[in-house]
Amino acid sequence: MMKINRIEEYLEELYPNAFCELNYSKDYELLIAVVLSAQTTDKRVNEVTKVLFDKYDLDSLKDADIKDIENIIRPIGTFTKKAVYIKEIAKRLINDYNGIVPNDRSYLESLPGVGRKSTNVVLSNLFNVPAIAVDTHVERVSKRLGLAKEDDTVLEVEKKLMKKFKKEDWSKRHHQLVLFGRYNCKAIKPECSNCKLKDICRHKKRID
Repeated sequence: MMKINRIEEYLEELYPNAFCELNYSKDYELLIAVVLSAQTTDKRVNEVTKVLFDKYDLDSLKDADIKDIENIIRPIGTFTKKAVYIKEIAKRLINDYNGIVPNDRSYLESLPGVGRKSTNVVLSNLFNVPAIAVDTHVERVSKRLGLAKEDDTVLEVEKKLMKKFKKEDWSKRHHQLVLFGRYNCKAIKPECSNCKLKDICRHKKRID
């Protein structure tokens, strides 16, 4: 418990007001941005969604030329697959929910390009549903700090974090862990020397 308290205190010190760094002004914009964010950076996603959402709303997106969508989102990689996802998501939301993103995990996970992690992000940010989305940053930090085992699956990491943190803090801890992994405990050249958790970090012990 003492280790968890130290981790929480440090995350609070670094990122007391942690939030999702994807830019959006409508519910469907967040959903699409999350789908686009797979295997790329939020910064790059924000650059392409500004162009995409300035040009299209949800209704026009479902009928948009696939090549035009591809050209807009090309900088983020796997753009051909993601362009198909975007159009299908737009069609499904309009046909099934009049263009509104529902507070429905099963439905969201049935959409193309939307898995458990993406659904957790959407439910947490749009509906304040307690959730921990395990992306590459959260997974890396959790394993380095001994919150999960090296060979744990993403789902196993999520379940362990849910047990270790209070339910009312899940969404906040998710955002804090993302930012900590993105800016401090980076995959390459983590800032170990300045980290207050380096004495409990498996990665630091491996490189010493």
